[in-house]
Amino acid sequence: MTSRTPLTLAATVSACALALGVTAPAMAAPAADGDDQAMVSVFHGVPGLTVDVYANGDKLLGDFKPGTVTDPQALDAGTYDIQVFEAGQSPDGTPAIEKEVKVPAGADATIAAHLSAAGKPQLTAFVNDVSATDAGQARLTVRHVAAAPAVDVRAGGQPVFKGLENPKQDTTTVDAGTVSTDVVLAGTDTVAIGPADLNLKEGTDNIVYAWGSAADKNLKLATQTLSGTESTPNAAHADGSGAAVTTNPSDHWLTGR
Repeated sequence: MTSRTPLTLAATVSACALALGVTAPAMAAPAADGDDQAMVSVFHGVPGLTVDVYANGDKLLGDFKPGTVTDPQALDAGTYDIQVFEAGQSPDGTPAIEKEVKVPAGADATIAAHLSAAGKPQLTAFVNDVSATDAGQARLTVRHVAAAPAVDVRAGGQPVFKGLENPKQDTTTVDAGTVSTDVVLAGTDTVAIGPADLNLKEGTDNIVYAWGSAADKNLKLATQTLSGTESTPNAAHADGSGAAVTTNPSDHWLTGR
């Protein structure tokens, strides 16, 4: 069961950085230079499946483990046929997931391999908002990429996101500092993930992925932190210790066409 739907990544100009301290594999990206490049990260949110990722027939990632987000890498602007195979499987076979992605010059984006609400593997591309925040502020984004129904995100027991569905996101800016949050099934007090604390540093863009499967009881959080104007990335594997709180819907998430 593969999907091949073109995605267009709306341009959000800026290089970005991840700062979470645990090394993840870097993409072996095609060379890019000048104004013809885009910055692209990949998040793996399909539980129990280590994968190899190919773009236009070339391997970008090998032995890519669930819950991991890559370093941002420069890619030449253009159209990429993204294929995800079980690790070690011949690229001549049928991929577990496949989608065509158009990457315009200047884009900053994350491609997420994850489960749909019904539990089927799919790819979703999200634009990363790396624009500057005001002094003392941090940007928060939550992306629902789990095989689970709609959720509410709470801070201090009060919902600040309501009815977030797969594969959508919400985002806003908040005061920098530590936020204690949890994720519950929408309209209930049934905790799906957490509670967890997220340390939001001034000037950072904090992206939290709720991923996994509710039916398999392996829901987790993974966190991607972008420091807007910096360009030396790290990557992270998060196993449930991050969370995020936002209040306003974002106009930066990407839909298939």
